[in-house]
Amino acid sequence: MEIIGYAAAVLIGISLGLIGGGGSILTVPVLVYLFGIDAFLATEYSLFVVGISSLAGSVDYFKKGLVNFKIALLFGIPSVVFIFLTRIYLLPVIPEEIFRTQKFILTRNIFLLLIFAVLMILASYTMIRKNTSEKPLGNNENKSNILLLAGQGAIVGFLTGLVGAGGGFMIIPALVNLLKTPMKKAIGTSLVIISFNSLIGFVFSVSHMKIDWGLLLSIAGIAIAGIIIGSQWSKKIDGKKLKPAFGWFILIMGIYIVIKEIFL
Repeated sequence: MEIIGYAAAVLIGISLGLIGGGGSILTVPVLVYLFGIDAFLATEYSLFVVGISSLAGSVDYFKKGLVNFKIALLFGIPSVVFIFLTRIYLLPVIPEEIFRTQKFILTRNIFLLLIFAVLMILASYTMIRKNTSEKPLGNNENKSNILLLAGQGAIVGFLTGLVGAGGGFMIIPALVNLLKTPMKKAIGTSLVIISFNSLIGFVFSVSHMKIDWGLLLSIAGIAIAGIIIGSQWSKKIDGKKLKPAFGWFILIMGIYIVIKEIFL
């Protein structure tokens, strides 16, 4: 299963390089189901894998001037605040066993995976639907949109802190729809935000976890290779054309997790 897991890590990186998000939503399921890592620990591993691979992928976009650091800060600051609050104060108080019935026990691991499944289903919708609102950045950068962007940043920070998802499936639509950021710049900026959020989230809680650094670094290294491949492919392949197909794949995976954790 580990061989399949490493292959999936490449796919995660390629997705991040091509469409700036989406792949990170697969990281925790890959770690749990293919590498056999505890779901709680997998959220920590995911932060590192997603953060370091997104950082590597953002370099090429930065060199091309396709990163808006002002937007990254507007989005990133509230994200980091909520990542800190979630990982330091919320996650530690979630009990190992949340509740039980005669036929079902909701453990912390199942709870986190079900949240992840819901996020995957939501992410699939943003990828499958057609978006025709991509326009150059103009007068739409008003105060109300900036406040909405900061609010989205807080939501992404909460989800990143809770389940280790990068949040690219929420970041890119926010940048494109609220601030009318061109898609390529939205992808580059998204990668910077994801790397910033994820690595800071990892630092916040790494001291409380027992990390298998050999395994973690090998997965991250393969994901970085994938994101470099994806970034190169993005020069020849329109990521928007691949996005719906990837969205359907994530939808199927999300439904599978719900069925597996509740009924199997």
